[in-house]
Amino acid sequence: MPLRIQAKNISENFLYRHSEDPNKVLEVLEHAVLNCKPEIRYRPGWQSKYFFLPLSMAPVWLTDFIVNRTTFSHVKPADIMLLIISLIFIFYIIYILYQHFYPTPNISPNGKYIFISGCDTGFGHGLAIKLDKQGFNVLAGVFASDNVNSLQEKLSSRATVFRLDITKEEDIEAAFQLVKQKTQVLHALVNNAGIVTSGYIDWIQVDTVRQIMNVNFFGHVTMTKRFLPLLIAKRDSRVVNMSSICGFISLPGSAAYCASKYAFESFSDCLRHEMRPWHLCVSIIEPGTMQTAMTERLEVSLKNVWLQLPNDTRKRWGEQFFEKSFKLVINSPFIRYSEDPEKVIRVLEHAIISTTPHIRYRPGWQSSLFFYPLSILPCWLVDKMFSFGFNACPDGVKLQL
Repeated sequence: MPLRIQAKNISENFLYRHSEDPNKVLEVLEHAVLNCKPEIRYRPGWQSKYFFLPLSMAPVWLTDFIVNRTTFSHVKPADIMLLIISLIFIFYIIYILYQHFYPTPNISPNGKYIFISGCDTGFGHGLAIKLDKQGFNVLAGVFASDNVNSLQEKLSSRATVFRLDITKEEDIEAAFQLVKQKTQVLHALVNNAGIVTSGYIDWIQVDTVRQIMNVNFFGHVTMTKRFLPLLIAKRDSRVVNMSSICGFISLPGSAAYCASKYAFESFSDCLRHEMRPWHLCVSIIEPGTMQTAMTERLEVSLKNVWLQLPNDTRKRWGEQFFEKSFKLVINSPFIRYSEDPEKVIRVLEHAIISTTPHIRYRPGWQSSLFFYPLSILPCWLVDKMFSFGFNACPDGVKLQL
């Protein structure tokens, strides 16, 4: 390439035209000389930090392509970003197709015992039936005594169904002794039991918060600790913890539920780190709104919370505020288009039977395509999105000094 043309291309390229203030370099030089703890490397300006450093980590062929484009041709930054996004999308599609056509092998169900809590309805109920059909020895805990016989009738003679309240240590101990009579090795513990109560922090009682934490967090902690000796008796056993999108993003009106799920996720992550030497796999399931009994009871649950409030609290917020909040929740697209619970059962199954279980599963479009991307946005932007379209104001605000 003639030198004149090369010089023209360089002078016209995006990085050259947007060269940065040299004072940024002087500032880091000053810091390196004067500071008592100078850094090892300084990367002043956006080009070094946000363009060339990530570029240096890319495959060589991709680096060469981008460098040639930005150095020897007039290219817009949007073109570079479009290229990178397209490549990421292509690699993602290839990865999904590879997983589909070349799935990892599953373990044999022979002699494998699976303990599942919360099998009355929903995910636990469906999972127990599915694993039993595959030949696993299912140990299913149900909260209501009436559900023991009804579930047992749907399962084979290999399965054992018993009453279990995970908030009572005597129930957990009885379940442990029952399991220990059958096996000294547990392949998987599925902590699935859970409850939910909606309502603003000012609306819910502290006792309600304690109850939710006892079921959704402390009960599972107690279960995990008690059954840990049976789980680590062999390599590659699993703990599968049922969390929620509320374990990574906080939603208005769900403070108690979110707190319990955030705590459960942190516990799960710590357990995974600590049990790494034992090769214990820990998986977290983070679904959005599914078509379960919890979702069906939401409308009645919200009304009951409001009706049970003291008069001064109801007066402080006002009937109009509640009605608007209520309609916003009930008419939410996430409630109206709640997803098939079979999506959750499928990932629960994968976490139990796959030789390479995932650390986190986000079944359904709500969790993977909306709430997870939302959770990594700046807080101020998320706050704006939550408040968009909701203009109700509590009556008490008008009386503020």
